[in-house]
Amino acid sequence: MYPKVLDLGTITIHTYGLFLAAAFIVGIWITGRNGRKAGIDSDTVWNMGLLVLFSALVGSKVFLLLADFSYYRGNFSRIFSLSTFNLNESWYGGLFMALGAAACFVWKKKLPPLRIADLAAPGIALGQAIAGIGCFFAGCCYGNPTNMPWGIAFSNPYTSQNQGTPLHIPLHPTQLYEAAGAFILFLFLMHRLSRKSPSGQIILQYLGLYAVLRFALEFFRGDERGFVLYGLLSTSQMIALFILIGSAVIYCLMRYRPMKAQKH
Repeated sequence: MYPKVLDLGTITIHTYGLFLAAAFIVGIWITGRNGRKAGIDSDTVWNMGLLVLFSALVGSKVFLLLADFSYYRGNFSRIFSLSTFNLNESWYGGLFMALGAAACFVWKKKLPPLRIADLAAPGIALGQAIAGIGCFFAGCCYGNPTNMPWGIAFSNPYTSQNQGTPLHIPLHPTQLYEAAGAFILFLFLMHRLSRKSPSGQIILQYLGLYAVLRFALEFFRGDERGFVLYGLLSTSQMIALFILIGSAVIYCLMRYRPMKAQKH
């Protein structure tokens, strides 16, 4: 594909980095737009968005380092190398760090946390869709070999060198699968946001539905995965399973309590 937008030797602009920046900007813009409709100052949303951006980038790298700690423990200097900071982002690591930063910001500004999370959910999904396209151009997060007519064969040596992507072999375009799924999720969440619902339900729907999407996509991934439970599930599938169960339980409790309150 096209892993580089510009390469002047000393200055290189990677396609993935460009799409990732666009994903954050569009995601924050969508959240700000939703916030204005809810009477929340757009500057507040942008300030929180920038904090979340920085936290997500740091969290994604920290998660990767922890996941491969045995290597970095014996090669400590590599933690600060350029190659480490060029590693593929770990989405769940970025999510957890970003959620923590957002929670601190909301608490300090005395904003309604569940309502803010609901307003941000569609923007997160759309940002993921855009970032998925960036992954496709970069060749990262590639899929297993396939005989399906829509299989994609990568041919750029730079992609293989930096991502380990197999060349000239038709692969499942898992990046586009995720981008399409995340975009559909964005449309669904925007529809849900236009309807009245208890605060917190929309962000829980996002977490649960994305967990289902991610769990399914892992079966088609061909890049190196960490596995648990004697190889039955990838690390991402295990995390997705916990998030799905947790969000489903909380969602059911939120729906049950109003019904119980109405009866009394």
